[in-house]
Amino acid sequence: MESIGNLWLYLVFFAIVAVMLAIDFLGFKQKAGESVKVKTAAYWSIAWVSVAALFGGGLWLYLKHSVGLEVANTKVMEYFAGYLLEKSLAIDNVFVWLMIFAAFAIPPGLQRKILLYGVLGAIILRTIFIFIGAWFVQEFSWILYIFGAFLVYTGFKFLKGPEQEASNIEDMALLKWLRKHMRITPTLEKDQFFVRQNGVLWATPLFLVLILVEASDVIFAVDSIPAIFAVTTDPFIVLTANLMAILGLRAMFFLLSGAATKMHYLPYGLGLILLFIGFKMLMLDVFHMPIWISLGFIILVLTITAWLSIRHSRKHHETTL
Repeated sequence: MESIGNLWLYLVFFAIVAVMLAIDFLGFKQKAGESVKVKTAAYWSIAWVSVAALFGGGLWLYLKHSVGLEVANTKVMEYFAGYLLEKSLAIDNVFVWLMIFAAFAIPPGLQRKILLYGVLGAIILRTIFIFIGAWFVQEFSWILYIFGAFLVYTGFKFLKGPEQEASNIEDMALLKWLRKHMRITPTLEKDQFFVRQNGVLWATPLFLVLILVEASDVIFAVDSIPAIFAVTTDPFIVLTANLMAILGLRAMFFLLSGAATKMHYLPYGLGLILLFIGFKMLMLDVFHMPIWISLGFIILVLTITAWLSIRHSRKHHETTL
């Protein structure tokens, strides 16, 4: 498995990630208890997408001069295909996080803090998962067929529509285990994860929410990381596309939180995409699909599902007036 990644590319990429996280932490702030405005979230979302696009452009220029135009075109198309795939799958994270915050009545001001730590945790965990996955793919190439079969199964689950039982947060096994084995305060303690009461350390519901947010991202990573390995087996491309998509997740949450119920057809679009890349994985020895076909298919499906969702939302609004 050949990779374009070298020490300097990884150092540059992680330096960009560190700088952007610092800017996000310092710049994307409101007064305590104040919710993030949709307009602010939109500006930040545009900024994150722009950074991802600029990184792709910079990578293309570097590869063009170092390894040639053909490799540059292929690798950058893999990067953008992986980025779009991860970005679209990350929207499901938003829906689950909304349910978690609603179940615990977390105010907007505290949601920002949870999501900051959530994104940091996701970056660390996904980096570990990606390098482990890359090692497995390199040592056991047949694992790609397992990934493919899993994605086909997941794709069919998406096509069945949203699972209503997922909204019952209180029935989650992890939450029950945490409540059984930890001292949890009955109410929030401002923005604290832990407090001392009579000399005893207690976790707060805010800490429970953080654990659930991290756990939900791990669950979604089980879908998304195998999916991007269908686009490319280059660990550098897998990592950069994945983390660039995750970096803007906090802004995307506040941008989409008010529109979550309007994306009626998104699960079906994601199901089609997962089926497509799953079957692509299963057909590796029969047919090699050019990356531009995968990129075009992802863009086409996302565009159509977005258009259908907008139409559905408008019709539903008109019928309720």
